Amino acid sequence: MPKCPKCQKEVYFAEKVTSLGKDWHRPCLKCEKCNKTLSAGSHAEHDGKPYCNKPCYAAMFGPKGKHLLIYSFLYYHPITVK
Repeated sequence: MPKCPKCQKEVYFAEKVTSLGKDWHRPCLKCEKCNKTLSAGSHAEHDGKPYCNKPCYAAMFGPKGKHLLIYSFLYYHPITVK
């Protein structure tokens, strides 16, 4: 029986969600930074830990440099400043 990488308890078939090549309990698959519950395949990983794509992964591990971020209602617009 596989063990959940977060809580180290056994993961039964009825409660498992597979992501990052491992079986998780659905409530254990959360962003390491903001604790948001994630769904399989809709997130990023760093060092085997799950992160939501935006904003956590992008802010922590995305490209650094001269970028201006504009948030306009529901849209994200990165603009490079020269």
